[in-house]
Amino acid sequence: MARVPFELAGEKVFPGQRQQIDVPVARLYTHTPLHIPVEVVHGRKEGPTMLVCGGIHGDEINGVEIVRRVLRSKAINSLRGTLIAVPVVNVFGFLQQTRYLPDRRDLNRCFPGSGAGSLGGRIAALFRQEIVDHATHIIDLHTGAIHRTNLPQIRAQLSPESETERMADAFGAPVILNAELREGSLRHYAQNRGIPVLTYEAGEALRFDEWAIAPGVRGVLRVMRRLGMLTGEQRRRRPAPAELANGSSWARAPIDGILRPQVRLGARVAKGALLGKVADPFGNDEGEIRAVADGIVIGMSRLPLANEGEALFHIARFDAIEEAETAVESLSSSLEPPSDSFY
Repeated sequence: MARVPFELAGEKVFPGQRQQIDVPVARLYTHTPLHIPVEVVHGRKEGPTMLVCGGIHGDEINGVEIVRRVLRSKAINSLRGTLIAVPVVNVFGFLQQTRYLPDRRDLNRCFPGSGAGSLGGRIAALFRQEIVDHATHIIDLHTGAIHRTNLPQIRAQLSPESETERMADAFGAPVILNAELREGSLRHYAQNRGIPVLTYEAGEALRFDEWAIAPGVRGVLRVMRRLGMLTGEQRRRRPAPAELANGSSWARAPIDGILRPQVRLGARVAKGALLGKVADPFGNDEGEIRAVADGIVIGMSRLPLANEGEALFHIARFDAIEEAETAVESLSSSLEPPSDSFY
């Protein structure tokens, strides 16, 4: 029996077809229409409906490139189920190269939204109704905020032998954070509706970081393969198994000044280890930043200028620190110059 067409925003995509759909989201005060761009790949055979989206924060552009490369992958030519690919959700922020909406709201704190609410609430409600509610599984792509960078990591609310745990394990990021749900986020909305969802964090805002993009593409395809949406084997060797962090904390600037980091992203650190120093421009006053626990540096500031109390180094804590270090090293060794033949 043939599959029925997939309907999104009033458009029909027939089995075996792929189609780009512009979902009307607003009209600028110049009278210019604004749309959320979507591509739907509707397989001939039944399977899950996977939503892969980037740019909920408009300056987080690594996810835009991950979505593009997934859509270029030959693997999805024989897709089972349906792929909904949204490279840019927050089109307002993307145009202005900013994290936020014009009203300074964070779109990822506006879900489920309201058609009669703020601009953020209205966009969240539209995205939810027209796109999110069609999905059976979601991968939400993010980066660090402006002037912050993140080691490739998965954030998810995990429970043993759950579908979310299966997806997180399949993705292949070196670190998995069992993260609490934040009210108003896409992940909070989807998880409460029973839709398994992963948040992939990697790299820095307003940057294309190949070391963050390439593992993201491979991770999305691995998850789709685990769900039975793709056939065939992964052509590259799988990285070392991801390690589950049992918590994380930020090390903060003790004084105002200029930061001189002493560790790199992904470094293993011991409790009390020197992470960096902050000093005034003359070097008269200097403060040390030290690790509050054993762990791995999974995020850090890229801006040398620091205010007292500012979060500078994000440390994830692990029960098996050696295994976590191995997973991070495996990621580093697996990165090769980009090749179109792989994608």
